[in-house]
Amino acid sequence: METILQGYGIRKETLMELQKGSFTYSLEGVNSIKSRDFFLGGHALFTVSNPQGSYYTYKIQRPEGRSPRYFVNLLTGPDNESSYTYLGILDPGSFDFRLTRASRLGIDTAPVKVLRWALTIFRNGNRPPAGYAVQHQGKCCRCGRTLTTPESIDRGIGPDCYERGLS
Repeated sequence: METILQGYGIRKETLMELQKGSFTYSLEGVNSIKSRDFFLGGHALFTVSNPQGSYYTYKIQRPEGRSPRYFVNLLTGPDNESSYTYLGILDPGSFDFRLTRASRLGIDTAPVKVLRWALTIFRNGNRPPAGYAVQHQGKCCRCGRTLTTPESIDRGIGPDCYERGLS
């Protein structure tokens, strides 16, 4: 994991703080994701960025019919709505990401490493270190509609979907 994080530009000091569990992080930031539940909404759209300005935008979708799998895609082209490339699947129980035969990128590529790093942070109940961000795109993680109320924007899920829960 250390190699993955260093490859993404995380300083060795931050890695040591992460390993000790004593790192500090900022909750401030526009549309910061605060819970792993966001990723399991069925229509999660989010961007992971670092202090150097690099970023990747991902889409995690649950197919109709309450499938136990979530498909993960990476924005790879100019059209923010349709230029996505399939990466793999997310297991909602273990919160583990894995590649499949249909995956278009390998395990050692930066977008896959960054995704796994971000998911690990949230699986462990943490937040990104200062300077790093995992932000939703202002859309409900469950139905995909635009969020408009401050509470909904803060949570990443609209009021009706929040009342129904994520299951």
